[in-house]
Amino acid sequence: MKQIIAVHDLSGFGKCSLGVVMPTLAAMGVRACALPTAYLSAHTAFPPCEHAVFLDLTAQMEATLAHWDELHARFDGFYSGFLGAPEQMELLERCLSARRKDGFLAMVDPVMGDGGKPYRTYTPQLCDKMAELSTYADVITPNLTEAAILLGEDYDPAPNRKKAADWLHRLSLEGRRSVILTGLSLTSGTLGAGCFDRTTGAVDFAQAPLAHGVFSGTGDLFASVAFGKLLAGEALPAATQAAVSFVSLAANATLDRGGDPVEGADFEPLLHLLAPHQV
Repeated sequence: MKQIIAVHDLSGFGKCSLGVVMPTLAAMGVRACALPTAYLSAHTAFPPCEHAVFLDLTAQMEATLAHWDELHARFDGFYSGFLGAPEQMELLERCLSARRKDGFLAMVDPVMGDGGKPYRTYTPQLCDKMAELSTYADVITPNLTEAAILLGEDYDPAPNRKKAADWLHRLSLEGRRSVILTGLSLTSGTLGAGCFDRTTGAVDFAQAPLAHGVFSGTGDLFASVAFGKLLAGEALPAATQAAVSFVSLAANATLDRGGDPVEGADFEPLLHLLAPHQV
């Protein structure tokens, strides 16, 4: 069973971050060792509340990594999502530098914003630090907003294939890393992603039926499925298609059952589909 470091926040209510990453990877035969960046009583898509809890865990992150070193823990990969401070990103850069070896796979989801705007906590300094951390990754999974931030471009909610391919090439840092660009809608009624594979230099696109609604945590679900497939040795285009298809299936099934998109997609009943040799 492969073992990876999973860096993300933990939300007590709402399906996102580590609450999505760990069960999804477990279903795919991957043990995700949690390195939480923060604890939230509920994810931030819910309205603000005076009793909302946010606990910064930067100090605990460093201590945890030191403890894992004392235990001689060995990891096959690294996945990071939401990060809340420059110190966290600097710590993870050191973590990746120390653990890189043949067969080690590092994925960075550069969580910085959505809908054309950075998240309110993401200052220009924090965005610059995320871009720096992303240079340590073998594969990154930005959405269209995050891609625009990384490239210093204006946000485009609906780039065509030519523009998406250009962004993918540029995000690859001249082919040094693979890229999956999420949130692409290339035909009416579909949504998906495009990918650049650093091993082949090829660009591919994947689309699936669109679920109407803004679902929380689907980026985390997408990245988890894609990462699990890559760890299993699948090629980037196949991993991208599997992630697109699973997220679409989970989101549409949630709507069919009358679920609330703000709470997240009801992916749990479908996890058996991700077991090895199923998808």
